[in-house]
Amino acid sequence: MFYVYLIQSLKTSKLYYDYTSDLRRRFIEHNKGLNFSTKPYLPYRLVYYESYADEQDAKDREKQLKKFGQGVYRLKSRLKRSLRKIK
Repeated sequence: MFYVYLIQSLKTSKLYYDYTSDLRRRFIEHNKGLNFSTKPYLPYRLVYYESYADEQDAKDREKQLKKFGQGVYRLKSRLKRSLRKIK
């Protein structure tokens, strides 16, 4: 399985989208500061994920979300209570 996931910084509320074949391992890596782009915003919480049987499908979905078009807008509107502002 492959996963497209959304994590949110508990420090700044910043959102980060990515895909992986091991969601648990990847989330732990983010919170240990092993990812250069997310390290400054530690810690994180997992807000959302989608699973795919095919890696290319997961890559395509991640690309759609990172373009910040309708995909992200619709996802954020579905998750409005989950994407709370962190104070």
